[in-house]
Amino acid sequence: MFGTARSALLHSRLRIYSAVLPIVAAQRPRNVSTASFDPTIRQFLVKLAEHQPCFSMSSSNVSILHEPRLFYQTLLSMIRKARHRLFISSLYIGSEDVELIDAIHSSLRDNPNLHVYLHLDLNRSTRPGRDSPVRILLPLLRDHPDRVHVSLFRSPKLKGIMAHLVPPRFNEGWGTWHPKIYGADDSLVISGANLNTSYFTNRQDRYLQFTAQPHLADYCFAFLQVASTFSYQLLPSPDPSEDYLLRWPDAVTHPHRIEAKAQRTLATFQQAQRLASPAAVVMGKEDTAPLQGAANEHDVLIFPVIQAGQFNIREEERCLDLLFRELSVRQWPESPSSAEYDGPLVDLTSGYFALYKPYQRAVINSQISVRILAAGPKANGFYGSRGISGRIPEAYTLFERQFMAAVRAAGKEWPHGSSEVSPGIRLDEWARDGWTYHAKGIWVRPTPSSAPTLTLFGSTNLNSRSANLDTELSFVLATTSPTLRQRLAEEVNGLRTHAHTWRGEGNSEERQVRLGTRALVGVVGGML
Repeated sequence: MFGTARSALLHSRLRIYSAVLPIVAAQRPRNVSTASFDPTIRQFLVKLAEHQPCFSMSSSNVSILHEPRLFYQTLLSMIRKARHRLFISSLYIGSEDVELIDAIHSSLRDNPNLHVYLHLDLNRSTRPGRDSPVRILLPLLRDHPDRVHVSLFRSPKLKGIMAHLVPPRFNEGWGTWHPKIYGADDSLVISGANLNTSYFTNRQDRYLQFTAQPHLADYCFAFLQVASTFSYQLLPSPDPSEDYLLRWPDAVTHPHRIEAKAQRTLATFQQAQRLASPAAVVMGKEDTAPLQGAANEHDVLIFPVIQAGQFNIREEERCLDLLFRELSVRQWPESPSSAEYDGPLVDLTSGYFALYKPYQRAVINSQISVRILAAGPKANGFYGSRGISGRIPEAYTLFERQFMAAVRAAGKEWPHGSSEVSPGIRLDEWARDGWTYHAKGIWVRPTPSSAPTLTLFGSTNLNSRSANLDTELSFVLATTSPTLRQRLAEEVNGLRTHAHTWRGEGNSEERQVRLGTRALVGVVGGML
């Protein structure tokens, strides 16, 4: 079955090239000077552009959504307005999200040229039971077999005898498909949110909307197309005794041995995208042509960043190492007593804060000010869960304690009780009655009193799991627009309105870390 099959291999390669070549043939790149950007990030942008694709746009086409309900309303509106392509990438679609599926049905019925592309995680979407997420998609596939395309990614980390022994739900611990892309024609919402009722109501995340952006939309669509070459295809089963079947598209590569193919495919894809980028970043002096003033007043740069550690694609690691090194180039005062700190302020957040060790070192070794916002125990999505998963909030308390121990050992903790921004690190926790927290990302302010000029957003949780097991797609956005910078400030300030002093060392019941949880973290800590 998996022997030599030249026609299948050719078909697989053609799918990759067909996704990449239209962008390679795009218009010649337009040089974009960094002269208008704050000096704090200029060199970082030039170096980042040496490795990553780059897209430029006007800030008037960028919106920041703040609430889950607005995200859901925007998503439904995009689906209803789609005319040619609807492409969605998420961990899963909740089986109760009937309105969302009905909206897709209606758009397909009303627009005969519309094609729908869904890319989800296989293990998460095929949990046993009548409410398995894949079953909500089967009517779409049956009614529109030529226009609905569902790809299901399976992590190859779990293989051999273990693939048969590890039960459903637990098998998701070995890695998932994690990019969150919601595209319709040439517009996008890029988020960290999944498609489930809680993410539409009371689970806080981030949501950036981009309208009328064909180049960025083409990139995201092509990314999903190339990933589909090493993912299963979901089809309705012709056998009445079965609901669905999974078809593997590559007769040459075993589905449990896709590492080399995925690495080669993603690396080739990014290289082609970088060479075809519509914007080429160049180092500019103060008197060179700025970003503003170009066609349509493009004042935003976007850099897509893929992290797929199991395939040795580690762009996010390179990006963040470069960012913290460049931010630390200048020597800032080490304490408020020597001089008032006026260096960069970095805000970092994750709903699952277990900062990846290289990121920990970068943060702790930097000479800048870093504020971290983690989910409090009750804001953790696993709070109150039954069984082993109920210990997960405890595990994150342990991770936080370990992190703060390293911070204190390095002498980098902010002064206790101080409201002044200082060089070093401050950890807070997010708590809001009746809500859980799923936001993630980074914001960079050139000074504590200025608005952010750069943000990292997308699917990464910035932890070991995101770095090594999950497949992630995130984006770096840099802007010179005062309006967009203010919106970024409102976004991070809005999240921090629910920030409270970290209480992870307290003795309350919700902060106890049982011995069994410590043992669990010792065994599977990298999967959390």
